[in-house]
Amino acid sequence: MTLEDVARVAGVHYSTVSRALDPAKAWRVGASTRRHVETVALEMGYRRHMGASGLKRGRTHTVGVIVADLGNPFISPVLRGLANRLDEASLMPLITETQDDPARLSRVLNHVLERRVDAVVVGAARLGNAPILMEIASRRVPLLLFDRNVPQTGLPSCTHDHRRGGTLAADHLLDLGHRRVAQLRGPADVSSFVDRGRGFSESVAAAGATETGLPSVASKPALDEGRRLARMLLAQPGELPTAVFAHNDLMALGALDALAEAGLRCPGDVSVMGYNDSPHVDRVSPPLTTVRLHGQELGRLVGEMAVTAIQSPDQIPVSLTLPPSIIIRESTAFPRERKEPR
Repeated sequence: MTLEDVARVAGVHYSTVSRALDPAKAWRVGASTRRHVETVALEMGYRRHMGASGLKRGRTHTVGVIVADLGNPFISPVLRGLANRLDEASLMPLITETQDDPARLSRVLNHVLERRVDAVVVGAARLGNAPILMEIASRRVPLLLFDRNVPQTGLPSCTHDHRRGGTLAADHLLDLGHRRVAQLRGPADVSSFVDRGRGFSESVAAAGATETGLPSVASKPALDEGRRLARMLLAQPGELPTAVFAHNDLMALGALDALAEAGLRCPGDVSVMGYNDSPHVDRVSPPLTTVRLHGQELGRLVGEMAVTAIQSPDQIPVSLTLPPSIIIRESTAFPRERKEPR
């Protein structure tokens, strides 16, 4: 079934059918004619050949999407928002992961580019990946970053205000009356975790509270690493912090496991809060207090940036920063020695 077949049955010129069935050009055809052509094409079983269209225009109608860890529940709403926006522009995401291994990013990027994608969006970059990102950007394929930024590259990015998120976490615990707090930090070479840690520490220091340090950070923002760091915290000499801020929800869940193993209650003995507001963290026991990142909105916006970069290659997408918000649940409470907020 070809465009010529549809044009013959619809009684219009081939070029009219071509425009009417092309989302990027349909506006050039009158509404009634467009509906007529679409009806005829549907009845005839015509399907647009994206490969042929791509060869003609030098496009494949695909966008490479590279994430750190497909197992991280926070990624699902981001990908949904991104895929929905790309679908509106007749683009398809080709999704892959680095398993949060920075050494894999170069290989994955090159594999994606071999598929001749029209743009690439990367949510798996670490600060040390700047050279490979700049090399890929020099190939004139639109390259965008999301969630994790690499400021030294100057690439367009769509992120959350992670520093503000760390401040919100600290302020919540301080308002409850916690004066001894600790962080379970994410990888030190990921911008989002660096910024969360900085915002938290600055707020704690400004309040004159005490932050208990750890000699280690997570290699990956994973449940096992949260459990490991929490065990390390519990094994340290001295007074136990009354509240712990984990740099993502998975690490917070690992911390809850470690507290239970040690016979400690949350929040009775130690309050715990996470970051992301991943799906189902409101269903654990206790339901997790967390900093909400609006994942689906983030995905939609980076999808919009990708569409703009493809359709208007001379227009550099403007970087965006989304505000976080705090979601208070039952894993945080007043410390035992203080029963009222300050």
